[in-house]
Amino acid sequence: MFTPVRKFVVLGWNFVFNHEVSPLRNIPDVAIRHYVLQALGFMWAVAFAVAMGSYTFLAVSVIGHTVLIAAAAITVATWTAASVKPQLFTRGFGSGAGGEPT
Repeated sequence: MFTPVRKFVVLGWNFVFNHEVSPLRNIPDVAIRHYVLQALGFMWAVAFAVAMGSYTFLAVSVIGHTVLIAAAAITVATWTAASVKPQLFTRGFGSGAGGEPT
């Protein structure tokens, strides 16, 4: 029952990690073959580490970016209001400069 699955796993493993079975067999120098296999292994290790890290900290990152974007939006809204309706920032909310209703 497990024999076809086992053969599939072994063939897949050999295709990826055995330099005599994989397409790397076409590189004539064994040292270069080894170097290329090591470089590919390092690349995949970094790729999986970055992927797992981004999945792990995704919620924290989304919350942090939301807070930063909200802060920027509030700042722009405040600057726009100060330019267009500066009387909003006087003591009597919406009143004139002397505190008297307009």
